[in-house]
Amino acid sequence: MPISTPKIPRRFIPLVIVFAVLVLLMPRTAKFNYDYKKGSPWAYETLVAKFDFPILKTEEQIQEDKERAGAIVVPYYKFSAEVTTSVIKNIRGLDLGRFNKLLPDIVTRLREIYAKGVISDRSIGGEVGDAHLSEELLYIQRDKRAISYPRSEVYKVADAKNQLVVLMAAQYPSVNLDSLFRRSGVYGAIVPNLLYDASMTTTSHKESANYVSPTLGYVKADEKIISNGEIVTAEIAQVLDSYKHEYNQMFGYSGPRILLYLGNALIALALVVLLYFCIFFSNPAIFQSGRRYFYLLFLFILASMTTFLVERFIPNILYLIPFPVFALYLQAFFRDRVVVPVYTVMLLPLLIFCGHGMELFLMFLTAGIVTNQTFGSLNKGWQQFLNAAIIFGVELAVFTGFRLIDAGSSSVWWMQLLQIFIGALLTVALYPLVYLFERMFNLVSITRLIELADTNNHLLQELSAKAPGTFQHCLQVMNMVDAVGRATDANVPLLRAGALYHDLGKMQNPLCFVENESSSPGAAKYHKDKSAKESAADIIRHVDDGLALAEEHHLPSEIKDFISSHHGTSCTAYFMNKYLNEGGDPSDVADFYYHGQKPVTKEQVILMLCDSIEAASRTLTEFTPEAYDHFVEGIVAGKEKDGQLEEADLTLHELNVIKKMLKTYLQQIYHGRVAYPKRKR
Repeated sequence: MPISTPKIPRRFIPLVIVFAVLVLLMPRTAKFNYDYKKGSPWAYETLVAKFDFPILKTEEQIQEDKERAGAIVVPYYKFSAEVTTSVIKNIRGLDLGRFNKLLPDIVTRLREIYAKGVISDRSIGGEVGDAHLSEELLYIQRDKRAISYPRSEVYKVADAKNQLVVLMAAQYPSVNLDSLFRRSGVYGAIVPNLLYDASMTTTSHKESANYVSPTLGYVKADEKIISNGEIVTAEIAQVLDSYKHEYNQMFGYSGPRILLYLGNALIALALVVLLYFCIFFSNPAIFQSGRRYFYLLFLFILASMTTFLVERFIPNILYLIPFPVFALYLQAFFRDRVVVPVYTVMLLPLLIFCGHGMELFLMFLTAGIVTNQTFGSLNKGWQQFLNAAIIFGVELAVFTGFRLIDAGSSSVWWMQLLQIFIGALLTVALYPLVYLFERMFNLVSITRLIELADTNNHLLQELSAKAPGTFQHCLQVMNMVDAVGRATDANVPLLRAGALYHDLGKMQNPLCFVENESSSPGAAKYHKDKSAKESAADIIRHVDDGLALAEEHHLPSEIKDFISSHHGTSCTAYFMNKYLNEGGDPSDVADFYYHGQKPVTKEQVILMLCDSIEAASRTLTEFTPEAYDHFVEGIVAGKEKDGQLEEADLTLHELNVIKKMLKTYLQQIYHGRVAYPKRKR
């Protein structure tokens, strides 16, 4: 039973395409290739800045600045030239009696005072929301432009009056100015020309609280950042993070471009080689199934494209990307032994090219593997949200672990936590795309197989009604392949669905088959008046009828393969022997052979053997372990001798396990019973 080796182009040409796509997607700039950690010594040569760069604030520092800015409200005033003009006009109209000669100097001094600004003596309120009004600064709007001033540079009304007396006293020391100004109404004419605007105060406060400078200084080119062996403190780590950010964002590749492209090509080649061997060692049969192979490569390209594009354009949302959904997309069509290694390789670009790559890789790898196990039982209705909660919990645990071991970490977590939470929900929300992929690549998912194996669906109910004996036979075969499939690590959902539909064509002519014969007159006489060839033709026709029904009801090609291969190219031995015993020509027996296909996959072999053994077991007359052993060995040997297993992807060990399980299963079904004694009267 050798494994057929696929042609090289079918296996490697798609990988060449994947390689080319990876090279095109990979970064076109140099990578900051230093690994460092707070609290650890710098293991590289002394690092000197190659260019000027700003020191970026941490998230916590930015948050503290925002809170500080939000705690104090700077009041907003509008400068009123009309008030100033009105005050000057009123002063000029006053009668100072014999001191009218002072009016020009009073006007001049008031212009100086009003040029700086006069505010009300009355308090404008100590708070705006939860914040306090600043006693040190204020905004003054002049000609549609607002500028902040120290509070000490403007006058309150009382301060303006005192300042006027002080300025005038220098010129007229002998005049009792305070008494004169009170009596003549000068003091009464002085009013504020800076008018408080509560609305603009609130608006400007919101703007200032939401914007703070993202930097706290600069490092000049040729300035030393860290020396070899120096401990990476929190402050140095912040400078290194800023240098790395600027390097990756703005600093172009300074070496020969060919070396950059060569490096990308070698990394892409390594990823493709890893992917190839993951498939080769987990399930090489995938190479023989073009649809499944192309689907797997499609997912790999999609995951890589997501990683590279997000890292290039919006790297701050990497925590949001629902990478675990790729594990679910794989799990829908592949076994765990394929899902885990392939999913791991899918995440490697995160590890290689992204900031916090190790953290992201471990977080998404753990979440993907866990959800791969939980989704099978938590994929219906509200349970999907429970699965999202599990994904969030797993990612949160890994994320928290990295925060705790990050010595002196002062990062603000809430934004990343929000992204992780939304990403967990997106994992569940994006899963229905698997049904689109199922159509695109003409695949059959585990969910679809489970639906097909539901005996309440219309087609199986029709089989039960038209051919009840055949339906019961299919149920027995389904139970048998389930037990054998689990013991041999086969695709059990596929086996169960294949067992239920393999004899679907018998409902087109149910009385042709002995299991559907009833006690009604004439039912057992179907083949009585037919020749051996006619009877064989009617028996063989159920395969073609089954394929026609499968096509009519749009059953997957995998199910059609079971219908076509469950008899392979074997013969209808009963009628062929009858034909030969009646003097038929031994060279003219082609009409007694099925024209199906020999089983290729392990699942098809299991179904063929279970179908034959279940049907033949009804003829057993002796129910002992020795009888079962002889019975199973005889049927399997007959299939091998007939060449039915020669194209199967099956090892000798797996065949022995199948035979062992079949013997055990027969013993469990046809075990002895205790005879109940009759009660004596």
